Amino acid sequence: MKSKILAIVGPTASGKTAFSIEMAKRYNGEIVSCDSMQIYKFMNIGTAKPTKEEMAGIPHYMIDEISPGENFSVVEYVARARGYIDDILSRGKLPILVGGTGLYLDSVINNTKFSESDGDEKYRNELYALAEKEGNGAVHYLLEAVDPDSAEKIHENNLRRVIRALEIYKTTGKTMTEVNLESVREPLYDSLIIGLDVERQMLYERINQRVDIMLSEGLLDEVRMVMEMGIDKETTAMQAIGYKELISHFEGECSLEEAVDKIKQESRRYAKRQMTWLRRNEKINWIVLQNGYSYDKIVIQGCILADKFGIMKA
Repeated sequence: MKSKILAIVGPTASGKTAFSIEMAKRYNGEIVSCDSMQIYKFMNIGTAKPTKEEMAGIPHYMIDEISPGENFSVVEYVARARGYIDDILSRGKLPILVGGTGLYLDSVINNTKFSESDGDEKYRNELYALAEKEGNGAVHYLLEAVDPDSAEKIHENNLRRVIRALEIYKTTGKTMTEVNLESVREPLYDSLIIGLDVERQMLYERINQRVDIMLSEGLLDEVRMVMEMGIDKETTAMQAIGYKELISHFEGECSLEEAVDKIKQESRRYAKRQMTWLRRNEKINWIVLQNGYSYDKIVIQGCILADKFGIMKA
């Protein structure tokens, strides 16, 4: 019999953190983050990491795993996350995966087998040379032509992943998405996935409010501190929403007001992309949040789903 795990997903600012901690209290759980940016040390405010007070004594994993200058792949994420999940299960507790990075979640739950397809070193070097000569956008444009789905998900400044997607297409004739779908195997766990679906206008208001709160809590100082560490601004970590816009402000490319407006706009766009990814998953049990829908109702509905699924209360 497969071990039961719980996953809580949804767009940024949907309330996953508070909901997951309450579920952990009620079902003897420990939390494994499924957020591609919370893995980086020092980047606390901008990635909305839960504070020690918010954690309320619930252990959290896959947070502060690596330094911002390091590269980190989905393969590495899955290996570490499964290690934490297995450890949590071995102690008789419930693993709760929480986050909005759909690729990370799907790869863990679906027991994805990652392709070891051979690369094309000559082609790879040609692409790096093209990027150096004409900019990352020129390479990203090539990806848009053959694999628009991956191009939508991968920022042009994440050059390594853009080139990897192009290599996969050239060597296999298949898109990265197609290769990933073919790599899905029998799931390791029996998983209940609960999604928080916030009415759009309500979500956008929450996103704007969250950005204002981040700024009041010291986001400017945090970004300045990370910049002073000498980390290349083209790294994946420094492309995080909130960081890249404020870096542009510090470098004199825009005013603070313009940078803040951009952060809010990019956060809203990101939330939309998150929901587009998540809606493809027919296994998600959605809790729809509208104005007037109380937090208590969310918890009650979550408990009904967990009880029905057979997760034992603490």
